[in-house]
Formats: sequence, C-alpha cells, structure tokens
Amino acid sequence: MKIIKAEPSAVETVKDITYNTINQVYPKYYPPGAVDFFLAHHSSSRIEEDVRAGKVFLLLDDSGTAVGTVTVNGNDIGRLFVLPEHQGKGYGGALLSFAEENVPEGFDHIVLDSSLPAKSIYLKKDYTPLKYNVLETENGDFLCYDTMIKHRRR
Repeated sequence: MKIIKAEPSAVETVKDITYNTINQVYPKYYPPGAVDFFLAHHSSSRIEEDVRAGKVFLLLDDSGTAVGTVTVNGNDIGRLFVLPEHQGKGYGGALLSFAEENVPEGFDHIVLDSSLPAKSIYLKKDYTPLKYNVLETENGDFLCYDTMIKHRRR
C-alpha cells in the first residue's frame, strides 16, 4: 500500500473512486435526492480544482491500483472514499491517518463532515460531533450528516 499525491492526469480516477463509492454505498443510507446531492457536491470541476491545488491523494494497493482517495484542505479532511470491494482492509484508516498527518502545523484541531456510513469509523478515531446538519435537497429528500472535530495533541 502506498499513498501518493494525485496528479492532474488522475482526476478521472479520483472521480471514479468517489462516484462508485457513493453510488454503491450511499443508497443504503440515504434517499435518492441526498445521493444526487453528494454526486453534485463532488463534481468533476471541484475534484479537478482540488487536484490542481495539490490537495488530493490516492491510495494504491499492493498491485499499484488506486482504490481510495482523500482531500486535505487546511485543517479540513474531505472526500475520503475507498472503493466498496476494498473496504474492510484498513485502507480508510490509513487514508485518515495520512490526512491527519498532512494537516499543516498551526491548526489545533481537524474538522470533517461525516456521512452516516462513516460516522462510526470517525468516532473510533477520536472525532466528536460538533454539529448535526440537515439539508433539504432539490426533490424534497433530506441529507443528514455530522460535522466532526478532533483536537490535535501537542
């Protein structure tokens, strides 16, 4: 396993990991309008912007295949996805640890928005809920998620 910075040529790979994970996992937890919201939120243009800014990383398995991604923007960790067929192998935890280590010095805490399927993972990694969010999507479905925080040890 290796984690590398995503190059501009990897935008489609990041998008594929993100969209495949959302489309396969999120419908088990969220109504269609919320799933559509997630897909729109992680649009190709947003992914490309983050990749070009050097904020996106890919996790490669032992065969060199990209199976996960994470975005680090200041003290905010986002877009942490592992392809469903590769979940349960410790890749998500490795990406989270990597992201935490890559939050720049000077921040006394790390924040992230947690989807319902990921919340238990973040709780195990010492994140605590800071705010419960409810958004109404275009078709009237609701998207519920937590903003979570982890204080850095000094």
